[in-house]
Amino acid sequence: MTKKLNIWTFLGSFFGVGFIPKAPGTFGSLAAYGIYLLLPAVCFEPMYRLWYLLALAAFSLIAVLISDRSERVLGHDAGAIVIDEVAGYFLSVAFLPKTWLVGLYAFVLFRVFDIAKPFPISRSQSIKGGWGVVIDDLLAGVYAIILLLIINNIYPKFFGI
Repeated sequence: MTKKLNIWTFLGSFFGVGFIPKAPGTFGSLAAYGIYLLLPAVCFEPMYRLWYLLALAAFSLIAVLISDRSERVLGHDAGAIVIDEVAGYFLSVAFLPKTWLVGLYAFVLFRVFDIAKPFPISRSQSIKGGWGVVIDDLLAGVYAIILLLIINNIYPKFFGI
């Protein structure tokens, strides 16, 4: 592993989380959930949504660059690259109020869509470089947030809101 560890793979593995041998994508998403729990609730309020989305867009673009550089060392869409899971997870919680339950449901749904890869997520993985690594997770985040918003509109008590 020491040959594979450099600044790009360290960042791409989200500070080493991706090098956990079993289920690195799940651990990357779990790390994102942990960060979510630490963020102040004000970050998720509608009046700050534009700032949240701009920060997420910037993070996602940086994740594309980091993933591209990490792939050169670790291989195409290597499991150790989990910075994309972080971006996808934070998209899955973007339009909902912050509660631990929202975060947990987002974690579960994001992982389901990221693993199952329904259309067009499965096709997006054929995109070369960092874009292919990140886009499939952002799409999984879109699927998760759409389902979460539908549930929230039908039955907000499901989220403890």
